[in-house]
Amino acid sequence: VQLQASGGGLVQPGGSLRLSCAASGFTFDYDAIGWFRQAPGKEHEGVICISGSGSITYSADSVKGRFTISRDNAKNTAYLQMSSLKPEDTAVYYCAAGRICRLTTRGYNYWGQGTLVTVSS
Repeated sequence: VQLQASGGGLVQPGGSLRLSCAASGFTFDYDAIGWFRQAPGKEHEGVICISGSGSITYSADSVKGRFTISRDNAKNTAYLQMSSLKPEDTAVYYCAAGRICRLTTRGYNYWGQGTLVTVSS
């Protein structure tokens, strides 16, 4: 089982970035995908998730209206589109797979290695 998060980098405030989460080794469309982030000195924070079929999504209040999640089950890949980025969005972003779309880490069995997003001028 492998989840590979990519697409992080340095972006200016107000900018956009798209992260990808490529999966292998399990039945991708059975599982929800969640994106979590961890800023230095802070706990993991659930950002956004999407159900296996893509019909259900949840997002944290801190990113509502700015971040969207999607998935292409034919490509075993999920995406996190981030716009109107703020310095407080700076964190390592992780994707994870689990049976239920939720914004807590409980129930996510597989985790990617993380990709760093830095929002700074």
